[in-house]
Amino acid sequence: MDSPASPSLGPIFIGMILNIFLYGVTVAQIFIYYNTYKKDRPFLKLFVGFLLLADTLSSIFDIACAYIPLVVNSGNLHDLEFASWLFATEPAMTVLLAIMVQIFFKWRVKVLTGNTYLVCFIVFCAICQVCGGLGTSIAVGVVPEYAQFQKFEAIVIVWIIGAVLTDTTITIALVWRLKTHQHRFPTTMNRLNKIIRLTVQTGLVMTVVEIVNLILFLADDTGIHLIFNIPLGRLYTNSLMSSLNSRTGWTDGAASDGNASSLATHGKTLQFTREAVRSGLEVFIDIEEHEMTDIVDRKQSLPSPFASVEPTRKGQAI
Repeated sequence: MDSPASPSLGPIFIGMILNIFLYGVTVAQIFIYYNTYKKDRPFLKLFVGFLLLADTLSSIFDIACAYIPLVVNSGNLHDLEFASWLFATEPAMTVLLAIMVQIFFKWRVKVLTGNTYLVCFIVFCAICQVCGGLGTSIAVGVVPEYAQFQKFEAIVIVWIIGAVLTDTTITIALVWRLKTHQHRFPTTMNRLNKIIRLTVQTGLVMTVVEIVNLILFLADDTGIHLIFNIPLGRLYTNSLMSSLNSRTGWTDGAASDGNASSLATHGKTLQFTREAVRSGLEVFIDIEEHEMTDIVDRKQSLPSPFASVEPTRKGQAI
């Protein structure tokens, strides 16, 4: 005969193990970030620090969800069948982390595409996601019995579908923009390919996990979906940190291209194409304080909330 804890706390315990593993990866990535990109804007450093704080609180709550009923209140069947207020915070903490990471990537979409309608659609999906996540937290408080979670499945569907649409749209928009403008800068092809691969990988992982989570929630009432639901917040944080920490690789890849030139000034590396200099075109160089630069079309300089854009004067010697 199965233990009364198996249907509910079994998946929570497995999800907690995955969650702690991913939390360790997050801490390692944040440690690398603070030691590698010391010249990043203070706002970005505070943003990463707040993500770490939210991730830490969420992980503590997840551990308590399993520790209290299995250790502190061992043998109490009520705690094995009913969720506590600590478990009710999980959806809210997940959407908090998700929306922060998505805001970061939404800004990239706005800067790269300039498409207001696309950004508005992403914002609408994100709002649905937040409402669904907060509604799920409230619903868990109203219907705390694990076996009855299907009673508020409509709210969960809104949450997960909103998250899937947001992540998928951001991924497709970024990849489409980069692919369609890739031919303009043949000397940075390797760098753009790396950015595209990373964008697809992180977006695909999030989308697959969210879809599997939703399917298991709708198809099975044993709580097995919690294995995928609990680590969601850590996946979002890791997707952002992998994007931030991979910037050194982009610069290295561009520097290895024989058709590109570089110039070190005051600890920053400027990358530019020889063809642009020879043709006398006005070159816009995006100099980020983490020693990565992007070549931008001379007709449009793309601002960033975390980097300054410094155009070079036409005819100025580089």
